[in-house]
Amino acid sequence: MGFTSIWHWIIVLLIVVLLFGAGKLPKVMGDLAKGIKNFKAGLKDDSDDEAPAQPAATVTPLPNQAAAPVVPPAPAAAPGTDPGLKKDETART
Repeated sequence: MGFTSIWHWIIVLLIVVLLFGAGKLPKVMGDLAKGIKNFKAGLKDDSDDEAPAQPAATVTPLPNQAAAPVVPPAPAAAPGTDPGLKKDETART
């Protein structure tokens, strides 16, 4: 015999009212509803974060325009050296 009988539901309802009291029951259900709404909102936010980003728009030059020359990047300084610092030419004692 399953949980489909009306008498089963009445007994469960009476036990819940006895445990929580008639005054606390609306507050408990309201808190439960808020929790469910926050959970759904959190799931929705996570799915929005995982959405693929829009591809950047590409610029295609017109056939009669010359392409801009490509300038190679400046070579990086060797590690441990700073071109803004000058060496101290005096000997330290």
